This record gives sequence, structure tokens and C-alpha cells, in this order.
Amino acid sequence: MVQQTAEQAGRSCGTCTLCCRLPEIEALSKPADVWCRHCTGQSCAIYADRPQLCRDFLCRWMTDPALADDWQPLRSHMLIYEQGPQMTVLVDPDYPQSWRGEFYRSGLQRMALDAELRGGYLILFCGDEIVKIEPERISAPA
Repeated sequence: MVQQTAEQAGRSCGTCTLCCRLPEIEALSKPADVWCRHCTGQSCAIYADRPQLCRDFLCRWMTDPALADDWQPLRSHMLIYEQGPQMTVLVDPDYPQSWRGEFYRSGLQRMALDAELRGGYLILFCGDEIVKIEPERISAPA
């Protein structure tokens, strides 16, 4: 997958600030699933001086125009990003079952297959639950 900027993908964060809540941000002593103390609810109060981790963060929905609008983080309750070979899915702990519905589960399996074909893998974090999503394999009839 070729990473694009949000402008190239034609998307914006809008009112989404899940990247200020779901990931752990060590430089700010912010644990996972806790709102960052710098989040105003609509933006970042230290945006100009935010840590490098925040500067480097690329929400997959923002940068991949092929990812349907159903994957917008506020709609899906999931934040997806890639870091090296790992594709990471962070599930909003207020919606712990969101990823288990057929649409999202099968979509995550397709993403896992795409990651595998590039030498990577997909890991999902939901609260204390950590799941490696395996690609769905359809066996040919014997």
C-alpha cells in the first residue's frame, strides 16, 4: 500500500480525536485508552509542539482512499495504522464488540491477508485483549 497524505486521500479528521485516546503515547506519559491531557475534544492544544510519535502517526482511513467510509474511526470505533510490518487495530473500549460484526471481521481478515502478502501481520488491541487476526483461507474443494 502506498501511503498518501490526508490531503491526497481527500479526507479530514473532522471531529474524530480517537488518536488522542486509543494509543499509548510514552512521550506524554499517556496510557492506552485514556484521553490525552492535551486533547481539547476537537483538536490538540500542543499541536505545533506535539511529540514526534504524534507527528509521524498516519491513520489508515485518512491516508488510504480505498478504505471505505465505514472504516472512518468514529463510525467503526477502530483506529488502524501501520508501523513497519505490523498493521495495528485499536478498538475503542467503549465499543468492544464493534470488530466482531461480520462486515468488520471479514474486512479485518482481508486486511490481514494484504498485510501477509507484504510480509506483515495484523494485531488488534481491545482493552486488555490482544488478537492476531489471521487471514481467512478458503480451501479449494477436494
